[in-house]
Amino acid sequence: MIHLPEIPPYIFKIGGIGPTWYGLMYVIGFMLGYKILSHWAKSDPSWDKEQVNSLLTYLILGVTLGGRIGFVIFYQFDWFIRHPLYLFKITDGGMSFHGGLLGVIFAVWLFCKFNKKAFLASIDFIVPVIPIGLFFGRIGNFINGELWGYASNMPWAMVFPQDPDQIPRHPSQLYEAFLEGLLLFIILYFFSRKERAEGKVSGLFLLGYGFSRFIVEFIRLPDAYIGYIAFGWMTRGQLLTLPMIAIGFYLLLRRVSK
Repeated sequence: MIHLPEIPPYIFKIGGIGPTWYGLMYVIGFMLGYKILSHWAKSDPSWDKEQVNSLLTYLILGVTLGGRIGFVIFYQFDWFIRHPLYLFKITDGGMSFHGGLLGVIFAVWLFCKFNKKAFLASIDFIVPVIPIGLFFGRIGNFINGELWGYASNMPWAMVFPQDPDQIPRHPSQLYEAFLEGLLLFIILYFFSRKERAEGKVSGLFLLGYGFSRFIVEFIRLPDAYIGYIAFGWMTRGQLLTLPMIAIGFYLLLRRVSK
């Protein structure tokens, strides 16, 4: 059993505001992803540095706006209906991966439209680095002491300072960081280094993330104000991953004419 120290969410404050550890994790994820895409673009004649620079701007906007809007719609919709300005209270926290993914898809669609690039091929180029952002995002959740798991007697079980029950729990944030982040990045990296038909890399990403998230949700404690939404065990997160798994299977198994 490990007792975690309480870490303030802000790295430092000036006048009541300042950078947060969670925000820093996002910055690190974006910068590493940018460095890797820039490196890959050097050996890919369909991409150049200027396009990657422009793409980064689209991705940042897609992730942040989509993630925030998705969190409010998927997880706080009732509260949002009563308090519409809650959407803009970003200092309260709250980001949704599924919303961020939809934001990225829309942002890449806009980028491709304005830069005359193939949409699915562009998504295939991007998705291998998305697990890097997921990894650091989950580390941010861990630092914040949020999204912990059920009670556990495992040797690595942790007592989170924010937990009112103060009992050892599964560090589900670290499980997700490993499965959705590190492991999925390694799999996608090697899979994407070989030329694939359009959509195959994207399909593997959707399938890999979907299964990883679905499995960990059995260990991760659901939000108290939502609980289980079906069958006495299904969570909102699991429900949202089902379309990803289905689309992932479709993209991997469909036949692409050459």
